[in-house]
Amino acid sequence: MKLKSLALAAALVAATGSLLAPAAHAQAKEQFFPVLVYRTGAYAPNGVPFANGYVDYLKLVNAQGGINGVKITFEECETGYATDRGVECYERLKGKGATVFQPLSTGITFALTEKAPGDKIPLITSGYGRSESADGGVFKWNFPLLGTYWVAADVLVQHVGKQLGGLDKLKGKKVALVYHDSPYGKEPIPLLQERSKMHGFELLTIPVTHPGVEQKAAWLQIRQQRPDYVFLWGWGVMNSTALKEAVATGFPRDKMYGVWWAAAEPDVKDVGDAAKGYHGLAMQHGAEPNAKVVKDVLAMVHGKGQGTGPKEEVGQVLYMRGLISAMLGVEGVKRAQERFGKGKVMTGEQVRWGLENLALDQKKLDGLGFAGVMRPVSTSCSDHMGSAWARIHTWDGAKWNFTSDWYQADEQILKPMVKAAADKYAGEKKLERRAASDCGAL
Repeated sequence: MKLKSLALAAALVAATGSLLAPAAHAQAKEQFFPVLVYRTGAYAPNGVPFANGYVDYLKLVNAQGGINGVKITFEECETGYATDRGVECYERLKGKGATVFQPLSTGITFALTEKAPGDKIPLITSGYGRSESADGGVFKWNFPLLGTYWVAADVLVQHVGKQLGGLDKLKGKKVALVYHDSPYGKEPIPLLQERSKMHGFELLTIPVTHPGVEQKAAWLQIRQQRPDYVFLWGWGVMNSTALKEAVATGFPRDKMYGVWWAAAEPDVKDVGDAAKGYHGLAMQHGAEPNAKVVKDVLAMVHGKGQGTGPKEEVGQVLYMRGLISAMLGVEGVKRAQERFGKGKVMTGEQVRWGLENLALDQKKLDGLGFAGVMRPVSTSCSDHMGSAWARIHTWDGAKWNFTSDWYQADEQILKPMVKAAADKYAGEKKLERRAASDCGAL
């Protein structure tokens, strides 16, 4: 009887093991993507469409079979754009198998830059974060893919100079930077200071306190100083408030240029015709309603009743930025699989290798459905940005229209600034630059 009981117990253990094995195997075939969002608070009107585009792309990849057969799982965590809550989200989600984080906040990026090296989890900060983190020799885990705020500021100066007939025509002009008083808003100042010294224009820096609904003092200063141009480094409600104040003070909207986080539909729709002529920077892309990837999302995600937000926003500026950001993370995993094994779940270190060996040429982008959406991006061990192009789009009262050719940020200005700032950071943190042997090694 005792032997029978032991045999029965052994059989049960074996059966249980065989039942659990597929589940464990399935779990091992899932690549986890933490999704830091802000769907609530002062910045929700801008954060929501970004988050919807991000999540919809992950759903699209799953609908197409996953990443070489590896299913994507994800979990959202609400930050409210607050740095402390962003760090809490990071700490909560990193242990669930996270292999790449996208903080969606320069403040959160600053905080996580200190944590990522120890946890060996890369950070993608596409179009935001620390400008000097383009230097992969110091910032091994940061990837400001597609552009930084120094790229943005440089392109805006180039464009204004071109409109005047040459950069030399900037001499004696006055440019006001109206910026969100946070790490994000302060990022372009060093580049603009450098350009102002080069070209002889006067730079006014005018901070606006979070969340940006009170700007009377800022626009009184603009009325008094009468700048030739205003560069707007805002986010959320700050952007539409700035445009309304410009209307009230009579500052011409066609002399206003917003960074890419101040140049989307939520920023202008409440201002309507009064915002007509307002320009914004388009980092790699703008609204792209006719792109193949948009049609794929509509057919394979929204068409199946799986859309994350309203169908009408698919293809709009911030939705596309979220979608592109998700694509960059997926492609980092896919690139890593090419070296470490297709159909396998990648670790953070492996994904870091994938992100600094991205080779998204036009053929690959076209195959992904991104033809006409963005330019190619190619990274390396030393270059964690991979592309430094942007163009201008202008609000016509109903929609955004591209109104310039592509500009490439001037590397003769950017590279020395990036290296100097990265070296300073390394000195403060007592870090050594990566050895050549570290590139490609795991």
